[in-house]
Amino acid sequence: MSAMSATATPTYDALMAQCARMARLEHLQAIAVWDRATQMPPKGNEARAAALAELSALLHRMRTEAAFGDGIVRAEQEPLSDEQRADLRELRRRWDADTALPEALVEQGALAGARCEHAWRSQRPANDWAGFLVDFRPLLANAREQAARQAERLGVSRYEALMARYEPGLTCATVDRVFGEVRQWLPALVQQVVERQRREPLLEPVGPFALPAQRTLCERVMRLLAFDFDAGRLDVSAHPFCGGVPEDVRLTTRFAEHEFLSALMGTVHETGHARYQQRLPRAWLARPIGQPRSMAIHESQSLSFEMQLGGHPGFVLQLAPRLVEAFGAQPAFAPENLQRLLTRVKPGFIRVDADEVSYPAHVILRYEIERALIEGEIEAEDIPALWDAKMMELLGLDTRGNHRDGALQDVHWPSGLFGYFPCYSLGAMYAAQWFAAMRRALPGLDARIEAGDFAPVFDWLDTHIWSQGSRWTTEELAQRASGQALDPAHFKAHLQRRYLG
Repeated sequence: MSAMSATATPTYDALMAQCARMARLEHLQAIAVWDRATQMPPKGNEARAAALAELSALLHRMRTEAAFGDGIVRAEQEPLSDEQRADLRELRRRWDADTALPEALVEQGALAGARCEHAWRSQRPANDWAGFLVDFRPLLANAREQAARQAERLGVSRYEALMARYEPGLTCATVDRVFGEVRQWLPALVQQVVERQRREPLLEPVGPFALPAQRTLCERVMRLLAFDFDAGRLDVSAHPFCGGVPEDVRLTTRFAEHEFLSALMGTVHETGHARYQQRLPRAWLARPIGQPRSMAIHESQSLSFEMQLGGHPGFVLQLAPRLVEAFGAQPAFAPENLQRLLTRVKPGFIRVDADEVSYPAHVILRYEIERALIEGEIEAEDIPALWDAKMMELLGLDTRGNHRDGALQDVHWPSGLFGYFPCYSLGAMYAAQWFAAMRRALPGLDARIEAGDFAPVFDWLDTHIWSQGSRWTTEELAQRASGQALDPAHFKAHLQRRYLG
């Protein structure tokens, strides 16, 4: 190597080159996953599952090569900047988790997940719990095996090992403390709000709402939220999600002719995820610190959009004329009525359609079930009875025999995404904390939103969250952005202010 091209950090540079290669393969993986959920014909599933499993195995091999691990150790001795050391911190964390898993186990898990998720798409509408169990048991066995191996390597519980994939460093003790606090006041608050809202008049929008008009409306609202259509697109899938890569973000929603708010607010939610992806720091693309921090932080972005901003009277004022343009004028589209529609608290079966007050109950229920499932305290057969008992306890709803709107409703378990659910409610709590910090920094924030100016919200999120990638741990990021670690008191204060005045 010539003196001109020699660097003081050759091992670190080689690691970053390998990270760039993996990022390109992950790009293809993300687009293939998106295509499977949106465009792929049914007969393509077996071949796609095999291709994705092969890609998962290849990426796992690259991440767990002995030379890669040696490179991390050697690079730690080089004269690195703090930013570069943060790259190594992220690589070390992933290396420890990945090398705990044999390649065959990873490939087997990817195949089991692809099969179970594909079968689930027809089993859910058929309310076929018995059929679902056939595909789910091998997937669960694989997830438990992976959890056990990673738990041993990382020195944490089995469920914590799976949570760490989505929220690094998160402990069951933290989740128990935070959810325990919410459990104490949530059922009473739900009842209080329902009682208060019972006295308020509410006009339901009159359909049908043509699907092309709904799609146009969703795209217009995405533009209002500054989504860059030159770097992404909107499609339809069985379960709304956001995927792809920062340069090509794919988000989906699902439409129904009889009502439009689920599709619209689902799109607003996914647009929050998408803006985070699109605004990740370009200079760090393909580097470990250029990745989104964690899924709780990711969910804090979608919920900042859907709940904090989406339920704000200022956002509703922007929405009302767009609804008239999409579907024609009707009394239900008056801003005051629309505000009531968007903030209506009505405990229901479906998590993705839940209002923000009752939503945490759906997450607490899933957390308690899947934690026991992974730790081996219960079996797959026990899920429906536990689901029924907890739905009655937390929301007063009877789900007996209704698997379609019960344990079969989410894509997470059939896809093997255990440990993800806590991130949703932690995200709602972080979102409330971000807006509390925003209001301290920008006393005129609510007046700006009322005037239809959302730029201060986007600018604050860009500065404090989006542009930071994975430069900091979640705890450090929260501290730097809001001056404190996660505190559910902000979430409680937000709900009381919005729903009880």
